[in-house]
Amino acid sequence: MISRNACTLAGAVAALLMVACGVSEDQEVQLGRQNAEQINSQIPLVRDPIVTNYVRDLGMSIARTTPRADLDWQFFVVNSPEVNAFALPGGFIYVNRGLIERAENLDELAGALGHEIGHVVRRHSVQQMEKQTGANVAVGLGCTLTRLCNSDVARAAIQVGGAALFARYSRTDEAEADSEAVLNVTAAGLDPHGIPALFRRLIEERRTAPLRIAAFFASHPLEEDRIVATEREIAALDPRGLEGLRVDDPSYQAFRAHLRDLPAPPEPPAQDQISPDQLRRQ
Repeated sequence: MISRNACTLAGAVAALLMVACGVSEDQEVQLGRQNAEQINSQIPLVRDPIVTNYVRDLGMSIARTTPRADLDWQFFVVNSPEVNAFALPGGFIYVNRGLIERAENLDELAGALGHEIGHVVRRHSVQQMEKQTGANVAVGLGCTLTRLCNSDVARAAIQVGGAALFARYSRTDEAEADSEAVLNVTAAGLDPHGIPALFRRLIEERRTAPLRIAAFFASHPLEEDRIVATEREIAALDPRGLEGLRVDDPSYQAFRAHLRDLPAPPEPPAQDQISPDQLRRQ
């Protein structure tokens, strides 16, 4: 049987989503905050202050250049070896430890954060909510993007509600978030070439060792055309505006070294997923 807690949690989030049409900014922030609280109780987060403060400061340096600089932006590092990042409505940004490990230079991590910030700026999550209702987005999203959940709450929610509502961005959404990343990273004094550079590295890893980055490609449609598009947008910028932008610096490499020295993140549990038909029979 599904626990009462699982049903209560799923019902609470579904109720929030049922009123998603015409979401105001206040409602958007409230929904993001409530889902962030649930996600943070279900997935492992890196709590080390050196790591969290660095990602927060980098993210804020980008977010404050956007038209939504007044949001109470919050940034979290998920203690997962898998490559991914995601955004909740209202300015709650998550980046997996595995993605930071792949981002060899500062501009690459900045590009990934800028992309997720772009989803919030364009209110893509809210637009998805207006199209779909009833999914337990909080637990479902966290579990799908990290594969680290094994509670009955998480398993029930992800099967009943479907996978990661907020991760199902269209290719148009992804292109818009890329455009936002190019502009806002540049405005923050960081080199936007890190965006296509990280894309190339992830595509190459998908070819040679796809397991660790499967979740990223499931939630972020990524092909060569996105690399071409971002490079075209960068080429269209005033070359004088690209002079002196930061590609990397010693503080970023010290941050990554510190992260590597922390205890290894938990491995995703080997567990079979329950089918919707099996769940309904329980």
